[in-house]
Amino acid sequence: MLALVAVHALTAVIAPGLVRLWGRNALYLVALAPGATLIWALTRATGVRDGVPVVETVPWVPRLGLELALRMGTLSWLMVVLVGGVGALVLAYSARYFRTDDPGLGRFAAVFVAFAGAMLGLVVSDDLLLLYVFWELTTVFSYLLIGSDPAKRASRRAAMQALLVTTLGGLAMLAGFVMLGRHAGSFRWSEIAGNLPGGGYLTVAVVLILLGALSKSAIFPFSFWLPGAMAAPTPVSAYLHAAAMVKGGVFLVALLGPALAEVTPWRPVLLTAGLITMFLGGWTALRQTDLKLLLAYGTVSQLGLLMVILGAGTRDTALAGAAMVLAHALFKATLFLTVGIIDHAAGTRDLRELSGLGRRAPTLAVVAGLAAASMAGLPPMAGFVAKEAAVDALLHGGGPELVVLAGVVLGSALTVAYTLRFLWGAFAGKPGVPPAEVTAVSWPFLAPAAALAVAGVAAGLLAPAVDRLLAPYADRFPGAESGYHLALWHGLTPALGLSVLAVAGGAALFHLLRRERVRATLRLPFDSATGYTRVVGAVDRLAVELTGATQRGSLPFYLGVILVVLVLLPGGALLIGAPWPQRFHVWDSPLQGVAAAVVIVSAVLAARALRRLTAMILVGVAGYGTALLFILHGAPDLALTQFLVETVTIVMFVLVLRRLPVTFSERPIRSSRRGRVAIGIAVGAVTAGMAYVATGSRQAVPISVGFPDEAVSYGGGKNIVNVALVDIRAWDTMGEIAVLVVAATGVASLIFRRSGDLHRRAEIPGGGRAGSTWPRWLTTGATTRAQSVVLQVVTRLLFHAIVLFSIYLLFSGHNAPGGGFAAGLVAGLALAVRYLAGGRTELNGAAPVDAGVVLGAGLFVAVGTGVGAMLLGGEFLQSAVLDFHLPVLGHVHFVTSVFFDVGVYLIVVGLVLDILRSLGAEMDRQSETEDAEIRERELV
Repeated sequence: MLALVAVHALTAVIAPGLVRLWGRNALYLVALAPGATLIWALTRATGVRDGVPVVETVPWVPRLGLELALRMGTLSWLMVVLVGGVGALVLAYSARYFRTDDPGLGRFAAVFVAFAGAMLGLVVSDDLLLLYVFWELTTVFSYLLIGSDPAKRASRRAAMQALLVTTLGGLAMLAGFVMLGRHAGSFRWSEIAGNLPGGGYLTVAVVLILLGALSKSAIFPFSFWLPGAMAAPTPVSAYLHAAAMVKGGVFLVALLGPALAEVTPWRPVLLTAGLITMFLGGWTALRQTDLKLLLAYGTVSQLGLLMVILGAGTRDTALAGAAMVLAHALFKATLFLTVGIIDHAAGTRDLRELSGLGRRAPTLAVVAGLAAASMAGLPPMAGFVAKEAAVDALLHGGGPELVVLAGVVLGSALTVAYTLRFLWGAFAGKPGVPPAEVTAVSWPFLAPAAALAVAGVAAGLLAPAVDRLLAPYADRFPGAESGYHLALWHGLTPALGLSVLAVAGGAALFHLLRRERVRATLRLPFDSATGYTRVVGAVDRLAVELTGATQRGSLPFYLGVILVVLVLLPGGALLIGAPWPQRFHVWDSPLQGVAAAVVIVSAVLAARALRRLTAMILVGVAGYGTALLFILHGAPDLALTQFLVETVTIVMFVLVLRRLPVTFSERPIRSSRRGRVAIGIAVGAVTAGMAYVATGSRQAVPISVGFPDEAVSYGGGKNIVNVALVDIRAWDTMGEIAVLVVAATGVASLIFRRSGDLHRRAEIPGGGRAGSTWPRWLTTGATTRAQSVVLQVVTRLLFHAIVLFSIYLLFSGHNAPGGGFAAGLVAGLALAVRYLAGGRTELNGAAPVDAGVVLGAGLFVAVGTGVGAMLLGGEFLQSAVLDFHLPVLGHVHFVTSVFFDVGVYLIVVGLVLDILRSLGAEMDRQSETEDAEIRERELV
């Protein structure tokens, strides 16, 4: 099963390329993925009939107990058949529906087959968390399919509406899953079903899960999003309504029903919401003039019927519900595909403009008639078998079931009425309406719809065989001893009489509503779509008001709010219930007190400084004092990194402060300043208190206790910090260097404001004598009066030594202070000194390479190290220790994680170079341009 999901994913990746090569005919190849799923499922039919599930379990995150647990029982098998079979036929239909030159065809093929794969994963998931992942994937892919034409506002709006409604419901469902999983100690439904909690806890969990199911299947009050999804292409609508997306909620209710049917909110919620949905959808369908929209509201009505049948929670209703799921998929997919053919052949879906189509396209009319007969519940169709089973099951119930039965019969009459309206509107001749001009319908275009219609007939005629396949699912419900079986003929029974009554009532209603005056009275007094629009509008208005009240463009205000919350919440918890240590330990050495005093004094002076540069230097002094504390605690590697970071930060601050006023603004009044001081003192006290409590209240053994031994035995090095960064916790470092690359990109995007400016980042002007390509070394002709030749010569003499020192730190960091990060900072400082001495010309001479290339190379080396380890049979980023002898060098101890450190080194160097080019060279250029413009204006 997991392999089939992977096949869908792979097909989605290659689908755009196939479409570029073979045009729309490539969809036949893409259809092989869901087709293979159908064939695989059919080969498992014998096991399903015997009630033997197919189980697959693949470890996912073993330490967290997460696994890819898949399980295909009877219900899942039925859904797999529909997902694969309908998906393959819809893709084959799409090969004739779309034009070869359709610009979005490749994207459609990829998203559609990915959608089918996500739906496949959903119906075979045994782990509820995995089910939720596939649940949300279907939401995302349906969003992309519904909004396949981004140029149309209706498509964008419908896609967003579907995304918002189903995502919110999915989050509620996830909360319910988590509640059940935590109680049972497992998230596998096969284990949770036998270990359910009780009382209000279970009630809340069930309500949350039902919110997700109802929103996914467009059940009241969430019915409004499904008709809007008709903005999608017709093949998408066919699949969405028949075998995917909206069937997700129905499947979930059917899956959980055997275990949750007796829980208090289950039946009341599903029966009430289902009946309301059935009435509203059927009533609204009778007013539609667009054939596709008529079917959409019909789907809403039938989804309500499915929820009613499956929500009743008995053995016979479960059997009827499973049969109705099959019948609905077959007839609804057929009817949607028929509407697409009508739209192509006649150029319209408006039933007021269609006339005489039945005589001009008789084969198409027959195909649509078979599907419509199944939807109306006429024999010998699968829809008749399923609906009669549902009516019979409700007939043998108590008072509440009889009330539900009356609702089902009334809803069935509405179904018959809008079915007749569909057939009349699509194929009948209408007085005063000219016959529709119809183009020929090719067999490859009609064949998928015909195959589904014939399958609906076969399922009805072979009802006993269908019963044997679906009975193992129904037998899991109470009342398995009833002995009811699906059959085309049970004799002259009350259920048959009610079916005849529903057909007769629907026919009478259709003839009554053919009068325009009568049909105009069908408008409902309320519309859930209008309610949705008002709610979204109110949320937007609230967001605007809240933004206006809080987002005032004042950085001090934003920081003040954040820090006040920090003081009130964690600070309050600290005062109320924090486990303060019994002994108060001030320091290990008086020198720590001296270092702390330096930090405190410099911080206070920085807060009182009036000049920006002074404040920045004092903040740097506080950082250096922190580095001194690291040294006194016996952490030279941390101290070295802190010293380097502070130095690089000072350089970066200097680059920025050049373009800012020398002194701070004097706007804050004295009371405001006092408030800021109070917030600062409170934040410092709370932060120090949290740190003291956290470190002094430890009870468990720190995980770092085993680091020294692991650093040598596992990482092959004696520098515990560096081994932890590049080996033990290499995944964390991978994430951090990715953040550095993103930060460098963000800085460049802010400074190089236009796309043309970004290309200038790669233009590295070289210096040299006229007619010579050799660069200058100790002198430069680009020196200005503001630059010192002596300083340039000295920095050039020291530059190479500093770079060599950085390389030494890089390779020695596994056993001594250093490593890729510290070495990169040293090299970055060398570049910063070159820039400060000679400007951007000096910087370009020192590093004649694009910073983006250096960043990319570093990331490539870091990721390549991990991939290489996997290719050699290890885990991602796993290192190997090599000890060998070289003739000249002697014994060599080499650890492959040094390659990862090289990647870190390159990324840090690239980051510093990018910032120097952005905040330094580019800002210099902009300043020079502005000065030149000012001088030109003065001359004029």
